[in-house]
Amino acid sequence: MTLTAERTKLKPAARPTTWGWAGGLAALLALSAMSLFIGAADLSPWAFISGEATETQRLNLFASRIPRTVAVLLAGAALALSGLLMQLLVRNRFVEPTTVGTSESAGVGILIAVMMFPAAPLWVKMVIAIITALAGTAVFVRLIRALPPRAPIVAVPLVGIMLSGVIAAGTTFVAYQFDLLQSLGIWMQGDFSGVLRGRYELLWLLALVGVVLWLFADRFTVAALGEEQATSLGLSYKTTLNLGLGLVAAASAITLVVVGAIGFVGLIIPNLIAMWRGDNLRRNIAWTALAGSGFVLVCDLLARTINHPYEIPVGTISGVLGGTIFLTLLLTGKLKAAR
Repeated sequence: MTLTAERTKLKPAARPTTWGWAGGLAALLALSAMSLFIGAADLSPWAFISGEATETQRLNLFASRIPRTVAVLLAGAALALSGLLMQLLVRNRFVEPTTVGTSESAGVGILIAVMMFPAAPLWVKMVIAIITALAGTAVFVRLIRALPPRAPIVAVPLVGIMLSGVIAAGTTFVAYQFDLLQSLGIWMQGDFSGVLRGRYELLWLLALVGVVLWLFADRFTVAALGEEQATSLGLSYKTTLNLGLGLVAAASAITLVVVGAIGFVGLIIPNLIAMWRGDNLRRNIAWTALAGSGFVLVCDLLARTINHPYEIPVGTISGVLGGTIFLTLLLTGKLKAAR
């Protein structure tokens, strides 16, 4: 059986051009170079080229700016890919990890870790957050499966938003009772200012998530056709669905633990790529990762320059930009809920 044979029901994807790839990579590299030399500390590229950089400047570059830029690229790509996979499996363009309870459930894991294992290393908190994110995602899937067959397509994101609100409210209440509200807020706030060498390396696990997504892209595509059709083609639908949702939960939890919550990336980037290139998952993976990295990098650069030398949380910038783009797509009729 050839899994790609069932893609005929999906919108055909446009073929990429060499110039398109070159332009996208060049733009991302240019933004990355800007990221290395923008910030509170004064760093000049000429000082490094001429060999006149001081030891403090070199330490700042290699211990802070380079790790921060790498973290932004990895987080942006992972968030965009998580949204792409979530939308494909749920068959709804209005969902992403921050609107279905996944990110909020990961926040529950962080709260549990802070309360019960405050001295635990970061990877322990990450594991707990992944477990609770998986549980929250499973609850969302069960809820949407319980919806009536004729329920409107917008019911799916509404269920996710309500579930997210309930989880966030419960987490906030518990944090308030134990005087951990400020600590939880710091964990949940999307911000790259605290990224340093030795505190971001867990984000490299996101690259592994991307590799698994690429390897199983054909199976996820067939699973998106629905349980009945996927099963008739010999695909283990539940196993594939659980794997996909597990990847989404893992990517969301890892990103949340290291840099906090950054909204709208997984919502708008997959939709923009699909509008441009169609619904072919395998062909869109690289473009989605590239665009996600670029979007979060632009948000990070704006966060560092709008109120220089102070920083605005990246999650705030992404919320403003992402919300504006999403509303524009909705009001112009270019975005539809169903895939």
